[in-house]
Amino acid sequence: MTEPRTETVTLNGRPFFLRHWGNERLPKLLLLHGFPEFGGAWADLAPLLAHRFHCIAPDQRGYGQSWAPEAVSDYATPKLVSDMAALIGDAPFAVLGHDWGAAVAYGLAISRPDLVSRLIIMNGVHPVPFQRALAAGGAQAEASQYIHYLRAEGSEQKLARDGFAKLLAMFSANMDTGWLSGATRDAYVAAWSGPGRLRGMVNWYRASPLVVPKAGGSIKMPDLPLEKLQVRCPHLLIWGADDRALLPEATAGLEEFAADLTRVEIPGTDHWLHHQKPQEVARAILDWFPDR
Repeated sequence: MTEPRTETVTLNGRPFFLRHWGNERLPKLLLLHGFPEFGGAWADLAPLLAHRFHCIAPDQRGYGQSWAPEAVSDYATPKLVSDMAALIGDAPFAVLGHDWGAAVAYGLAISRPDLVSRLIIMNGVHPVPFQRALAAGGAQAEASQYIHYLRAEGSEQKLARDGFAKLLAMFSANMDTGWLSGATRDAYVAAWSGPGRLRGMVNWYRASPLVVPKAGGSIKMPDLPLEKLQVRCPHLLIWGADDRALLPEATAGLEEFAADLTRVEIPGTDHWLHHQKPQEVARAILDWFPDR
């Protein structure tokens, strides 16, 4: 496996840990991990893209070896987006986001379209289709009940007990985590074990404005500024259809917010598709980009 180059940089006055794959003269591709991963989550996929891109994978705020403030307010979406906007700088990047990394990737594409040339999302959701699916109740709302558990005060202590047994169980619930073993598992446990890291990770859920109805219920759809939530750049959505946390209904109507949308499904994968079939995911990405 190709080992990345690593460095710590200062973004908005705070330290962030980065991993790099590929020649720095190549077009840049920003890789944004989700929960409960870290920048090392891209170790299977990034080497397959490194001949075409300079892949940059940060540990996002609260994760791994990056800054992990304690306050919930420090994890508001605009602050998370600001971190990555500072990393990108002035010239636009292609951006790939998975899970919660998709929330930051969408935030960048929507609020800072000058910084995102092309957007790739893997099993992540645009805020409007996801909130619509949750508000309606039903399968997606049931699948998202774990969010209430994570938002509760003290959840990080429960997740950490007995060698992160609860977190590992949540990670693998009804999905294939055969890839999470040996040195890979050790790296994840090390990333979770840093001071304040687990609280920082869970604070992403606490700070989110997402409204999740109680089990068996539904809610009125919150009023969202639909016209301000458009993705103007070319957008690729790669999906593992066996995902049990994010269901297909969570992306229903995405075309309303992304006029230039391409959907690709990777058969036989779930939420962890970039670990399960990295070759197929890499091919979908490379085929979507225009020839240089």
